Amino acid sequence: MDLIRTIEESQKKAEVPAFKVGDTVKVHFKIVEGKTERIQLYEGLVICFKNSGIGKTFTVRKNSYGVGVERVFPLHSPRIADIELVRPGKVRRAKLYYIREKIGKAAKIKTLIVKKHTEA
Repeated sequence: MDLIRTIEESQKKAEVPAFKVGDTVKVHFKIVEGKTERIQLYEGLVICFKNSGIGKTFTVRKNSYGVGVERVFPLHSPRIADIELVRPGKVRRAKLYYIREKIGKAAKIKTLIVKKHTEA
């Protein structure tokens, strides 16, 4: 069992960007087409995290031509080049599955306003 843990720890990413459910993110994902490899952007709302450890995944939802599209990304995948935080969201739930039924303006998440701490 200890051998499995050491293998999992070696395959984990050292630096995982800090983002949470409700945030709008851009996922830079490596796509292999034949011999060429390119990076494709996927921008959307993070609606859930699942599992833990090396198998941790997150689901990103976006609206494409009026149709909701969801994609599940493994957090520690070597195919993820970068995860860029676009807009932090203010939510009070761990899973935002209710967004699937919302349409248009009702599907928006409030933006989290972070106050900067100033010292006198």
